[in-house]
Amino acid sequence: MSAIPFNDRPATLDGDRVLRMQRRLPGPIERVWACLTESELRRQWLAAGTMDLRPGTSFELVWRNDELSASAAERPEGFPEESRAVCQFIEVEAPRRMRYRWPGVGEVCFELEPLGDEVMLTLTHRGLEGERLLLNVCAGWHAHVARLVAQLEGRAAPSLWATWARCRRDYEAALALN
Repeated sequence: MSAIPFNDRPATLDGDRVLRMQRRLPGPIERVWACLTESELRRQWLAAGTMDLRPGTSFELVWRNDELSASAAERPEGFPEESRAVCQFIEVEAPRRMRYRWPGVGEVCFELEPLGDEVMLTLTHRGLEGERLLLNVCAGWHAHVARLVAQLEGRAAPSLWATWARCRRDYEAALALN
């Protein structure tokens, strides 16, 4: 059995259902930070939306996952074509860390650490309540971050919905949730 490449390892979950995922990305750190914070760059891997990078400010994320997929037909049943969330920054330390509240979904933190020519991204998501949300968020971050890795490496990004579906099955099996 071959080892899973670092940038495709599954997220880990602790006993409090805190998701943690790490990825090595090509630097410099400012380039990675731009992909996290600038709407046009972030839209290519996650969601659009202008951010005022100050603690206490709110911002809207707009997901159009069909645009990140090979076909809208891949979209799982029950998911809308577009979804939106108004989040609020708790902490911003450009270009190394941002933490925000995502109402009903928890708290998200992105941390960036320079490692020579690379940048270590650590994504932490706290407050995941319920098995369905837990599985959807694990698969969602895995699929979205796979697109970020591809974007920064300058290669074609995988289809979001196809990756999400595969990852959701994998996380469900790994976590033995039904």
